[in-house]
Amino acid sequence: MEMTQFEGYKYVDGGVCAALGFVANGLNCGINPDKNKNDLGMVYSKTPCDAAGVYTKNKVKGAPIIVTKRHLQESGGIAKAVLVNSKNANTCNFDGEDIAEESSRLAANELGINANEIIVGSTGVIGQRLSIEPFRNYMKPLVEGLTRDGNDRAVNAIMTTDTVPKQVAVEFVIDGRTCRLGGMAKGSGMIHPNMATTLNFITSDVAISSEMIQKALSNVVKVTYNCLSIDGDTSTNDTATVMANGLAGNNKITSEGADYEIFKQALYIVMMNMTRMLAADGEGATKLVECYCKGCPDLDTAIIVAKSVIRSPLLKCAIFGEDANWGRILCAIGYAEAEFDIDKVDVWMASKAGSIKVCENGSGIEFSEDEAAKILAEDEIHINIDLKQGDAEAKAWGCDLTYDYVKINGDYRS
Repeated sequence: MEMTQFEGYKYVDGGVCAALGFVANGLNCGINPDKNKNDLGMVYSKTPCDAAGVYTKNKVKGAPIIVTKRHLQESGGIAKAVLVNSKNANTCNFDGEDIAEESSRLAANELGINANEIIVGSTGVIGQRLSIEPFRNYMKPLVEGLTRDGNDRAVNAIMTTDTVPKQVAVEFVIDGRTCRLGGMAKGSGMIHPNMATTLNFITSDVAISSEMIQKALSNVVKVTYNCLSIDGDTSTNDTATVMANGLAGNNKITSEGADYEIFKQALYIVMMNMTRMLAADGEGATKLVECYCKGCPDLDTAIIVAKSVIRSPLLKCAIFGEDANWGRILCAIGYAEAEFDIDKVDVWMASKAGSIKVCENGSGIEFSEDEAAKILAEDEIHINIDLKQGDAEAKAWGCDLTYDYVKINGDYRS
């Protein structure tokens, strides 16, 4: 997937290990019977990190979320490690918190740190008990295998129905110091976030307080992860965390200002790209759908309209069938819960094959079906909307709805 270039920021390899001081590992500990797939991962910084997170708003929350929030509160927003497993969500289990706490203690003992300095995450099947034995048996080799190039093993450990790993990192300058920020994400289905999405772990060597990380993360989540929808289901385990160890050596960011804005933009670049990757790898998906809505009276309206479009099941089906059924776009705009004049709205369909206007001032116009077919044959489709009622703009991301989505989720536990 081609990534947009941003002035002052350079894409680098390494994912969660791109920043100074971070090591990672992943292995198969037996939670997943497929020995070719890692199911237990770790990210670690010997230097304490200022940390913050955002989590699902689903009333049903996975035990790892409850434990992670408690750990960050107890530690005063300090963390040193992420411990995460796949194949089992450790959710809706009577002993879920006990398992999450005990796995944290096992990791802490091997690392020589406090258990409340560990961020814990799980993803996979909901409602199946998670045994502590795989953690007990494999924690030592997991820690012993931590390396600077372990990011690929770690990202593999968080994949469930994902078909590709998702990791991004950027390099930039703050206070004359070279800094890096990188992340890894997983998610393919059950994605309709509210305050986070799926599992996302981000690391940085910038010196910044946990309070300012929380502020930046909450702001950026609103225009990235919260603008993603695959299937309309909000997961029980959605988590996004940021750990920053300060090894870049910049003057610590403790308030808003130019340095804070540089950090926040780096966070946006990484999170936006991972959001696009998550959308493109939706379960069974063949096409990434990006909706750009401009000319809006305010940001909230732009987000609401863009999300309404990419969430439409009928439009998702039309995109899969490469059918330029633009009326479904206008329909989705029309039921968006925001105030605007539908009779001023213009709509385009676009891809790298070209762009075609299909609606003007809320009404259809003549267009070439052949040209539209060429545009929709590409694997990345753009729906561009102009409300012509202000200056605010936003993007939202989704994918098409295919037969394979039903097949995958009709037999998810096998």
